[in-house]
Formats: sequence, structure tokens, C-alpha cells
Amino acid sequence: MPAPATAGTDGELIEVFSSIQGEGLLVGWRQVFVRMAGCNLDCDYCDTPFAPTQSCRIEDAPGSGLFRSLGNPVALETLYNILHGWNSAAPGLHHSISLTGGEPLCQADLLAEWCPDLSRILPLFLETNGTLPEALEPLLPHFTWVAMDLKLPSMTGEPSPWERHREFLRMASRKECFVKVVVGEETPSEELDSAARLVHESAPGVPLILQPVSRKEGPGMTPRQLLDLQARIARIHPSVRVIPQTHRYLGVL
Repeated sequence: MPAPATAGTDGELIEVFSSIQGEGLLVGWRQVFVRMAGCNLDCDYCDTPFAPTQSCRIEDAPGSGLFRSLGNPVALETLYNILHGWNSAAPGLHHSISLTGGEPLCQADLLAEWCPDLSRILPLFLETNGTLPEALEPLLPHFTWVAMDLKLPSMTGEPSPWERHREFLRMASRKECFVKVVVGEETPSEELDSAARLVHESAPGVPLILQPVSRKEGPGMTPRQLLDLQARIARIHPSVRVIPQTHRYLGVL
């Protein structure tokens, strides 16, 4: 089935593949990942390339681990036909399409063109740094899930955009939403207290995920530290969970 007729907007992509979601509340679900180029932040712990490139890589078949190159920018019709083919060949396999990055909302005009058609294939799951509320608002009706990062200065090396996070979360909480905070041994308790208060005041029903930063040798925190942090945060925002990057342990993308 070809893509429906829409305005011809092409997008800068990094990669498109099928894998197991390794973070947050959808851990274990199979998703199609559409990794988009560009980001408005430069976090110290980020291990994902997001600079635009001349070509992106597209998995040959869901979960095959074999990739081919496709020139950037990529047309909606091309992406739609690939993902529609995957979904037709393996019905019921994928929970949703994860729009990830980088920061997908840096290509908000593109998403305004793409989301109506992509959502006809599978529900859309937005992975975002939660700093671009003005870009989120017109796109929000297209998303079923919003996974929002909350950036702490101790982990990113940059000041935390608290007010933009607050505005973003108030909007995102209209959807199925959770907030993820990357933490490490260097994370001051006061920063986490501020993050927990922001979530509890802005969206008290939204779960807060503490994600220990991943190091080569494993999680960047001891079990005792994680237990103590969870106990501390629960006094402010009871819906708090600890979930590491499980895809690293599984050895999948």
C-alpha cells in the first residue's frame, strides 16, 4: 500500500530499525525506531550520534541486524512504504513507532507532515528531552505516548531548563506519559528533589523513572545508592521507579 498523498516534506534521519525498547515504562515491547537527526542540547552522557549525515541506515528486515544505506533527506513515501511493509509482514509484532533522536521536535515541521500518515501504521511514541514545549503543542494529538527526559545539570554539564520542562510536562501529561531522569554517583540529592517536586507539582499522576547512567563496567551507581535515592524521592513523588537501560544487557540496539 503506497503512502497517502501528502505534502512532500523530506526528513534528516540517522537510522530506522526494529528492536526491544530498553528504557522506561515500555521496557520489553518491540518497537520500530525512527532515529531523527539534530538536537538542541549537548549532554555530557549522550552516547547517540545525532548530527545530520549524507545517508541514514535502514534495517533490511525487522530485527535482522542487516542494514543498507539510504540517502538523506528521506521522503515520507519511502519511509511509509518500508514501515507499512514491515507491519504487514509481521502483524502484531510491534507495539508502536518510536520517534527518537537526537531530539525529534527539532524537526517539528516535518513531523506535522509525517505523523498523520505514520500513525495509520502504528501508534506513535515520542522520545524527547522535554525542552521544546512550543514544538510539542501542535503535534500532541498525534502521539499516544510521550517519554520525557528531565535534564539535571550534574549529568548534562548544562543548566537545567526547569521552567521549560514544567511547561512541557503539563502538556505531555495529557497523553500516556512518563518522565525519565538519568542519575549517577555525582548527582546531588538536591537536584533530584527539585526534579521530583517539578513532576509532582506539574503532573502528579505521571511516573518518574530513575535511570542509572550506563558505564562500560555497568550501572554508574551501587544498589544501595539507588535504593536510598528511590526512598528519598518517594517522599516527594510516590510514583517513582528504578529502571536501567536493559537493552545494553540484552545486547540489542
